[in-house]
Amino acid sequence: MASAAAQPAKIPEVPPRNGAAATSALRRSAYSPAYMSATMAASDFAMLTASVLAGFALWRLVNPFIPPLQPQTLLVPLCCVGVFAGGAQYPGIGLTAVEHMRRICKGVTMVYLLFLLAMFLAKGSWADSRGALVVAWGLSLPMVTCGRWLSIRVMARQRWWGVPVLVIGAGHTGRATVRTLRENRVLGYRPMACLDDDPRKYGMCDGVPVVGTLNEAARVAEDFGIRYAILAIPGMPRQRLEWHLHRWRRIFPRILMISELTGISTHWTEPRDLGGITGFETHQKLLDPMAQWLKRVIDVVASAVGLLVAAPVLAACALWVRVASPGNPFYIDRREGRGGVPLLIFKLRTMFPHANEMLESHLAENPAAREEWDRFCKLKNDPRILPGVGRFLRKTSLDELPQLWNVLKGEMSLVGPRPFATYHNSRFDAEFQELRRHVRPGLTGLWQVSARSDGDLDVQQTLDTYYIRNWSLWLDIYILARTIRAVLAPRGSY
Repeated sequence: MASAAAQPAKIPEVPPRNGAAATSALRRSAYSPAYMSATMAASDFAMLTASVLAGFALWRLVNPFIPPLQPQTLLVPLCCVGVFAGGAQYPGIGLTAVEHMRRICKGVTMVYLLFLLAMFLAKGSWADSRGALVVAWGLSLPMVTCGRWLSIRVMARQRWWGVPVLVIGAGHTGRATVRTLRENRVLGYRPMACLDDDPRKYGMCDGVPVVGTLNEAARVAEDFGIRYAILAIPGMPRQRLEWHLHRWRRIFPRILMISELTGISTHWTEPRDLGGITGFETHQKLLDPMAQWLKRVIDVVASAVGLLVAAPVLAACALWVRVASPGNPFYIDRREGRGGVPLLIFKLRTMFPHANEMLESHLAENPAAREEWDRFCKLKNDPRILPGVGRFLRKTSLDELPQLWNVLKGEMSLVGPRPFATYHNSRFDAEFQELRRHVRPGLTGLWQVSARSDGDLDVQQTLDTYYIRNWSLWLDIYILARTIRAVLAPRGSY
């Protein structure tokens, strides 16, 4: 096996437009973890300092007699940045957006609790500003998270952002890996080149050049200064894998191997050493009674408050619908809920009363529309939608607000896979339909904030499956934050 693998395959000439240009760009890679760390730390420090100053300013409106801001309080931002650095958040290579948020919240909370404890034990005027520090604590959580997200989003366009990686394998898994890394720059991986022994894969792999065979990893790493490899050939035979790993471990300080378990829960998966046998233990958090109880408490509180706040908006929108199209301004539809139990969901009506007849007529007369409907179960130019109010409600997703009542009743959750209409749900395979029945449908979901209406049925199934298998309260918080952004800056919704 080793002798056969040692014979490199001959690589055909790569056109300059693909090979030379890509190689030149690869040579110009200027990855700098110091720049990345400094950028993130500066953003965090600025947001933390602003939170402290704003917290004291706001609390002074409530209690004008609090003492002036003490110098020791300004140590809070510095201590938080120190905790972040100690927790490997700078430069945070490989951390997802949800993991960034989780670590920020835990680090900030720990520092503020210690300072509040010190204030409680201390004597003097400093202890009289505990309320201001609590306000600063509440401001720090969203401000630091948003500040870091913005800094990463802006700086990810720079050449020095992201560790250059070599993707070993240009097949289906390799292409999916490259595509995922390029779409999720927050992870900090920058795929620069691919290797593969199959001559049919030479050229480009989802925009990244395939520059050699697996045996040429040392040359590519030396020529282009790559010290991180991602092995994306999960089906490689064990003997061949061990032979290659023996060589690659002397080349790359870090090697990330894509497992055949792709799709299995990742947030709650831990490796276990069983006396030389490696195992992976997964935790299905949605089956944890305490997690379910906490999720339900959040649903009840948030939906009750949301209904009170949204009542004037709902009334105004309902009146607008009634003026644009006589009839009931609300739409009630039967959907499938948890455990397959039917539920009636409420929406503001965004279509004409005879929408079904209009759809059938439109699809019969327009083959392109029929093809779009079969792929997405939606139409970008849907003739059924009410002009003005209908498109506004769908663009902003305000038509979904009445479902807060379903959340309050316990039929739905704030976050979860959306309850599809019967014609939509029937397009998925039986296994996915059964998986969806394990959880309450949601008012918003990962698919809605990630792909909006641009995601086809495959994207919808992939993202909903990921959410169900990787659920956590942190993921829910992340989706809710993205929902606010999606409503304020709608994209891909129709």
